[in-house]
Amino acid sequence: MQSEHSPQHGSAPPGPVSYLASVGTALPGDPVDNAALARTLGVNEEWIDVFIGTRTRHFARDLETGEVRWSLADLCARAAEQALTASGLAPHEIDFVVMGTATPDHLMPATVNHVVDQLGLDQIPTYQLQSGCAGAVQALQLGHTLVTGGGHKAGLVIGGDVCSKHLDLDRDLSSAAPSDLVNYVLFGDGAGAAVVTSTPRGERLALRTVLNRFTGLGREPGQVIDWFGLADRYEDRQAVREDYKAIEESVPTMAVEILWELLEELDWTPEDVDFLLPPQLSGRMTRRITDGLGLPDAVEVSCVADTGNNGNALPFLQLEGLLGKIGQGQRALAVAVESSKWIKSGFALEKI
Repeated sequence: MQSEHSPQHGSAPPGPVSYLASVGTALPGDPVDNAALARTLGVNEEWIDVFIGTRTRHFARDLETGEVRWSLADLCARAAEQALTASGLAPHEIDFVVMGTATPDHLMPATVNHVVDQLGLDQIPTYQLQSGCAGAVQALQLGHTLVTGGGHKAGLVIGGDVCSKHLDLDRDLSSAAPSDLVNYVLFGDGAGAAVVTSTPRGERLALRTVLNRFTGLGREPGQVIDWFGLADRYEDRQAVREDYKAIEESVPTMAVEILWELLEELDWTPEDVDFLLPPQLSGRMTRRITDGLGLPDAVEVSCVADTGNNGNALPFLQLEGLLGKIGQGQRALAVAVESSKWIKSGFALEKI
């Protein structure tokens, strides 16, 4: 275990620092394995194992009846309650709530306000960011800004998605193309939250920097999720469309670029990184990306093989796994890519 000022670590650049005091997560129901998913959907179990490489996932929706058993607000509130309890802060000490999601419960009202209502909070600023896998990082960046330059002392940052509500479970998938099937087997549902503070407390994870950059100029989206209105709700197209080939080609390269941008900004070397939180697309893709990042001495912290790709919940699930491993003075880098319109994101942590 290394101290904060260990000579083996490059020095972090000066700048405002916020802290993660605690993390909470919420996964709906029991895990659904590939055998159960294959039976429900009428698809090949071996194809799921080989092509996706994810073992289990959790759904807010009952696959037999189609009933949505947990709303996104329910899951986010449960995760936020855990984080708040673990932080030791009282509810009245929370100055703001920021939430990132790609799948809100409604267009209006914003899901974050239902979450805040369930938490019993009132008279505080709330923010909801509409984004895919980068949404949690964007929310973290806003929370960081609010406690380092906005005069706030503590806030809740939340990320979550309920993707299963967009899937047509009555559709015959027996002859569907792999590019269409992937949406049924890749995703899961879940939520996560962290308490961000202006001074060290709780877990004392210093947030050294956050990267959030749009890089999709002139590029076609890698993923589209539609909202259907009266004019198009009965069209035959699916609500979720994925160009998985483009994602497979682009995300590993973008992940390497993000890693080096973070290292250069922090003046860290690859040897300074003790833990790596890589992008969590699927079990198979995560392995490929991690190998390509070239940090053999960093301990990988991944969860997607067991939770499925639950979007904005993933960084918090990884953070939860990190908490039991990281020691004082150790450092972690998180890398996330949003393929909907190509966003690079990531952040750096140091245990103090």
